[in-house]
Amino acid sequence: MKMAELLDLDSSLLGVLPRMGMGFGFGDDTVEQACAKSGVSTSTFLLICNVYAFDDYVPSPEILQSAVLGDILKYLHSSHSYYIDVAINNIAKLIESMIAPCNEVFKKIIWKFFTDYKEELLGHFQYEEEKVFPYVRSVLAHEEGDYNIMQYETNHSNVEEKLGDLRNIIMKYLPKECDNTEISVVLSNLWLLERDLHRHTEIEDVILVPIVNSLEEHGR
Repeated sequence: MKMAELLDLDSSLLGVLPRMGMGFGFGDDTVEQACAKSGVSTSTFLLICNVYAFDDYVPSPEILQSAVLGDILKYLHSSHSYYIDVAINNIAKLIESMIAPCNEVFKKIIWKFFTDYKEELLGHFQYEEEKVFPYVRSVLAHEEGDYNIMQYETNHSNVEEKLGDLRNIIMKYLPKECDNTEISVVLSNLWLLERDLHRHTEIEDVILVPIVNSLEEHGR
């Protein structure tokens, strides 16, 4: 299949390319050709695409064995950068504009809910960047560590749940002075982020954790 044909099938896959270090302008390249030009494992790319394309996707052990763990880490790290530097900042600007007509009390309620969530999200990412990902790299390097991936799995928090709460507050209780178009744009962006974060969590749960766990069990 050509890369353009794959992306036409599911627009949610558009965000996968830049996070895997792949660019657009691939012409009529097949998926395999486009991955090869970017130095990305085709099987890993398609594995991540399957998580985005199919709800509750669980790869077989054989498929997981064909994945490149380094590419998965690269994808997850790039996703963190996208959420922090792009998605959250864009939503903050949209919310600020949306609540401008509200009274000060309501402004503070919405803004505090959003900023509290942002801090929780940043804390989640910081833990992964400073504890989990370095540990995974140590597993790849066949080094011993005082951590195991099931500790991460046991304490893995749901980072998208509170976005649903924020959407409901905005839909149900925002004063009528607020512009409906701005409300719709904010809600759309929150929904897209919530869906993306859900897929991000699934990649960690059904790809990263099982691969690292298998490496641990087999002596790395």
